Amino acid sequence: MSEPIKTGINNSLFQLIGKVLLPLIGWRVEGEPPPMKKCVLIVAPHTSNWDLPIGLICAHALGLLAHRRYGFMAKASAFRGPFDSLLKWLGGIPIQRNAAQDIVQQFVDIFNGSDELMLVITPEGTRKHRPYWKSGFYRIALKANVPIVMAYLDYKRHAAGVGPSFTPTGYIANDLEIIRKFYSSITAKFPQSVGKIDFNMDEMMR
Repeated sequence: MSEPIKTGINNSLFQLIGKVLLPLIGWRVEGEPPPMKKCVLIVAPHTSNWDLPIGLICAHALGLLAHRRYGFMAKASAFRGPFDSLLKWLGGIPIQRNAAQDIVQQFVDIFNGSDELMLVITPEGTRKHRPYWKSGFYRIALKANVPIVMAYLDYKRHAAGVGPSFTPTGYIANDLEIIRKFYSSITAKFPQSVGKIDFNMDEMMR
């Protein structure tokens, strides 16, 4: 697959808009944009439709998306007609879900062919409660040999930001413990919908 295009919303104007809107929604940002050129950035917890607009405002205010090549996965069938340009402008990367080559390998190839890419993933995969996190983000980072950066939306403190990063080792239990420890103090919009930070090992073996 070719390198993702540069998106249309990663410029200084949107960073300024984010800073203007931030006090209006009553949130603040913490941390700094990750310095590395390639990474998988996970955003958690994800339990509400509000996560997206609040997350975008906070991300722009922090400068997380400014002058940076970033993207999120979307099924290739969605990139049709006028939606093709719009989704790419927003950072969408088309993925062939029914391709012989699995999704993880598709993103590994994208990382290998990119000089710069911050792949943004919500590892819960849905706003509803589910017993496990989806392991795709971890497998992508492990196979592409890129760091995992932990970002968050804390509704208790009305604070969003970027936390520490680590490079996955393949020792799943140890790596998950790093993630659990960091997110243990973060409060979701709907705490009852937060799932366990763990992987379905059957999924890991696919």
